[in-house]
Amino acid sequence: MLLWILLSVCCIAAAQQRSSSYSGEYGGIGGIHFSHSGNQLDGPITALRIRSNRNYIVGLQVRYGTTWSEYKGGSSGDMEEIFLQPGEHIIQVSGKHIINLMKLIFVTNNGRIFTIGNNYGTSFNSAPLFPNTVLRFISGRSNFAINAIGFHWDYASSN
Repeated sequence: MLLWILLSVCCIAAAQQRSSSYSGEYGGIGGIHFSHSGNQLDGPITALRIRSNRNYIVGLQVRYGTTWSEYKGGSSGDMEEIFLQPGEHIIQVSGKHIINLMKLIFVTNNGRIFTIGNNYGTSFNSAPLFPNTVLRFISGRSNFAINAIGFHWDYASSN
């Protein structure tokens, strides 16, 4: 009987559909690692602050629900803010990188596109592997700039 229960649990677990995926890391090799994996517990991504100068993406901060993550990166350049509408999610991120992150392009499920940075470097395109999943959190490496970035996808948070 115990063997049958264990076998049933294993079959159910194997049949469950996967939803999470990761894309990246895009950028150079420098910087100190950071991750917003714990921030996603505060809710879905609702806004972004991205600082850039004429050369590269300097820093970033993400709002999960109503709580801002810790700012990562340097202090030069201009800060831009992107606010998502209720129920709006990021479904694709493209950009360019060399030693640092040069450009970011965010696409939302509402069809809005936000572009920040310069058009230099190697292109990348990041999207979830599984249908109906969205950007849940980011990770990467930073020091005086955003050296590299990765994107973590899953179903939208219910917060």
